[in-house]
Amino acid sequence: MRRSGFVLAGGASSRMGRDKALLAFGETTLVEHVARAVREAAGSVTLIGDPDRYGGLGHPVCRDLVLNCGPLGGIYTALSVAPTDWNLVVACDMPGISASALRGLIEPEAQLGRDSVMAVGPDGDPEPLCAVYHRHCLPVLDRAIREKRFKMRDLVVELQTELRPLEGAALANVNTPGEWAEFQEERTR
Repeated sequence: MRRSGFVLAGGASSRMGRDKALLAFGETTLVEHVARAVREAAGSVTLIGDPDRYGGLGHPVCRDLVLNCGPLGGIYTALSVAPTDWNLVVACDMPGISASALRGLIEPEAQLGRDSVMAVGPDGDPEPLCAVYHRHCLPVLDRAIREKRFKMRDLVVELQTELRPLEGAALANVNTPGEWAEFQEERTR
């Protein structure tokens, strides 16, 4: 296996008011939808989050190794436990994501000398929660955790990153009940 896949499901979902990973998504949940796409694209999937909450979903679950660091802690955990050098990491709140979109990030893997391949949407901003990371990123992430610099978007400039465009719908995330309702309405049209 040349790469591993991870879904970050450890957030507090404070703006949603309930666990967004467990939102009903068709006949499954949002986290299971994203996990299926990650597994299809990467060949495996592990959830990064609370094993008590997500352990019954049928996927391996790993608790954050460092708490209260936000998504940075989840990415750090994924790279720390991964059996591979290259690792696809996707947030659980991207209902528009698909295996084909994710394959666009990981096939082929990053060019020589790159630490990550990151999706970029129509706005031109990199999306660090839909990216492929090499283990070479661990020292940068470790230093950021020790320095309490938890914003992944700020760390992007420290990584040798290749940006790859994905369509905006694939990268849309849902953080509030309003965004979730809007997504569901769009989906039924």
